[in-house]
Amino acid sequence: MHRIDQQYGFIAFSVHLSKIIIGLDLSSGRASLWLHLNYVNLSSVVPRIWASLSSSTSIRLQYCGLQGNISVGIFKLPNSKVLDVAYNERLTGYLAEFTWSSPLEVWNLAFTRNLGSLNTLDLRSCNFSGSIPSAPGNLTSLIYLEISNNSFVGNIPSSIGNLIQLSDLDLSVNQLIGRIPFGHGNLTQLSYLSLRYNLLNGEIPFPLMNLTKLTSLQLGNNNLQGRIPDSIFNLKNLKHLDLGRISFSGSVEFGNANASLPKFQFLGLSSCNLNEFPDFVKIQDRLVCLDLSNNNIHGMVPEWIWDTSKLSLELLCLSKNFITSLGPHPMPLPWTRLLATITHYYISNNSLTGNISELICILTSIRVLDSANNNLGGSLPRCMQNFGASLLVIDLERNKFQGSIPQTWTQGTELRIINLRQNRFQGQLPRSLAKCMMLEVADFSDNKLHDLFPSLHDLFPSWLENLPNLKVLNLRSNNFHGQIGTSKPGSKFPNLRVIDLSHNGFTGKLPLEIFGNWKQHSEFANSDILSYIQVNSSIVPRRYTCNSWLYAYNYTMTMTNKGVAVFYEKVQELFKAIDISSNKFGGEISESIENLKGFHLHNLSNNVLTGHIPPSLANLTELESLDLSENNLSGEIPQQLTQLTFLGFFNVSNNLLTGPIPQGNQFGTFGNNSYEGNSELCGRPLSKNFEDSNASPAPPSLFPVDQSQKSGSPFQFGWEILVVVVVGYASGLVVGVTIGHIVITRKRDWFMNIFGIKQLAR
Repeated sequence: MHRIDQQYGFIAFSVHLSKIIIGLDLSSGRASLWLHLNYVNLSSVVPRIWASLSSSTSIRLQYCGLQGNISVGIFKLPNSKVLDVAYNERLTGYLAEFTWSSPLEVWNLAFTRNLGSLNTLDLRSCNFSGSIPSAPGNLTSLIYLEISNNSFVGNIPSSIGNLIQLSDLDLSVNQLIGRIPFGHGNLTQLSYLSLRYNLLNGEIPFPLMNLTKLTSLQLGNNNLQGRIPDSIFNLKNLKHLDLGRISFSGSVEFGNANASLPKFQFLGLSSCNLNEFPDFVKIQDRLVCLDLSNNNIHGMVPEWIWDTSKLSLELLCLSKNFITSLGPHPMPLPWTRLLATITHYYISNNSLTGNISELICILTSIRVLDSANNNLGGSLPRCMQNFGASLLVIDLERNKFQGSIPQTWTQGTELRIINLRQNRFQGQLPRSLAKCMMLEVADFSDNKLHDLFPSLHDLFPSWLENLPNLKVLNLRSNNFHGQIGTSKPGSKFPNLRVIDLSHNGFTGKLPLEIFGNWKQHSEFANSDILSYIQVNSSIVPRRYTCNSWLYAYNYTMTMTNKGVAVFYEKVQELFKAIDISSNKFGGEISESIENLKGFHLHNLSNNVLTGHIPPSLANLTELESLDLSENNLSGEIPQQLTQLTFLGFFNVSNNLLTGPIPQGNQFGTFGNNSYEGNSELCGRPLSKNFEDSNASPAPPSLFPVDQSQKSGSPFQFGWEILVVVVVGYASGLVVGVTIGHIVITRKRDWFMNIFGIKQLAR
């Protein structure tokens, strides 16, 4: 196929070969080369060869899987006018100090154009590192400069202050340090400034407040100190102000309401040490997003807050305060005041009490409803099942709700997370969740739910296993019982990563054929960037021109890991775990357990399993925690398990095991408590040697188990321990990556009083 194409000031005759376009530039009277390979997999191509493409006038390599360090030579090609390598997520490198004199007219590392007389430079999300070069400060024609979402370090070049025509500057989401250097007021044309999510310190420069054209000022998530300048309210055109999570000294005060103040659309004042609702919010009638979370606001929400921006407000975030009441209303939100404008409502981690009114159903456009960690109670209104198709997240965890869960969720076409953990719900799981094809997390743990299984066709979990996006299924600590149905041939639970059925009454054989269908998810395992199970949602003004506001909801969960219950504030996409402990599963562990490759945690403890420990467990090479305790397993511990070099926790206590304990590798790190309660085991670390059959048996368990009560919790002593777990990627292992609080459930108040531990917010 032939065509005449007219782009970027030249006419070209091109020949199409599949997705490859080779063109001839006829505008200059001489032939030259186009290399257009968008969407062609070039992951094996070494980027260094680009510098040899000296004849190319146009290079387009979007979505090609390019990786490695980008070569500086590609910016020095003598004839290249177009360089487009956007959307190659593994392409990394440094912005070296080179002269910006190439003939490039379009430079797109992420939506970049017009480098010659350059007025737009966009390098967002390019995986660049090192320092920001001072060279961009010499591009005096720049109007738009964005270098966000990279790994740049060091100070912001003061030369950026020379860009007197700059209207948009975005250096957010990097690791920049030092003071804000361009506070001398030269950037008089600046309308958008974002320095969020860096490590900047010092005070906000006063001259920065003389930028009268500024419409968006985003300084949140830095280490800035001092006080908020009063002159910030002289910026009459300011619509988007984010000062959240900054180390301001003292309590922040904004003075009284004044009609001459800016009319904000986005107002972010989280973690600003506020003691009360800012008075100036009274006169705000155009707010789209209001974030006052993580402050020291106590008591009742003032009456006037519900008349604020009642025709425009879409996001209201009051989480992590000390709010006891939302005003003189018989419900947790005066829904009739806000009508149907609210799409994102966050009121978690407060001290609210009372019931949810039927009037909640006015919110037909709700996308995120987060009322977790309060003292709300009563039954859920039946009409909640009629929430519109826009609902993404509903989180009511850690309240006192009771009664049954609404059974019909036919509108949940976009529902991704439903979290009703730690309430008092009874009855059955809503079968209509099987129609929510976007569902990623279903967490109903720590309730009183049960299923009656009227027929073999209704055995759990046959009605959930076809959800294509389900990643987490948590039914821990309920009253579920009966056998788990056998899956039909085909891929079931194709994306499940975490399943927790512990502390229930399930019976029958281990349902390994279900778990064995799960994918390996290599796309996360091979990535250097940690990703979490979360829902990102953008808020865009309906009537007023301003930038959108991105809000992220992170799923949290509690799961037994290494013998204790761990609270995860974030759950990694690549984390894979099975916990079916404290049930009544019986029979032998099949050799097919080797099919569960890629798992990090297996907990089969406190069941009635019999037979031998299968040597095929050694094929689970990524296993970090294996708990087979409190069963009736017999025979020897397979020597092959020493091949599990990531294994950090191993427990086979209180079984009927015999023979020598394997030696070598990780097995040299496990103590007596991993093997106690097996009188015929011998070898290190036990005192009974294999050669000495008359030696004393292994010391008894500190907490002896009544074999007649094996279906109960293994933590019969019942304490609650709250300990902060480290953050980080320790030794390359996955289980320890996320933030957590270790919680051993039961007699919480007694233990906390004895040890003086204060309750932690979620």
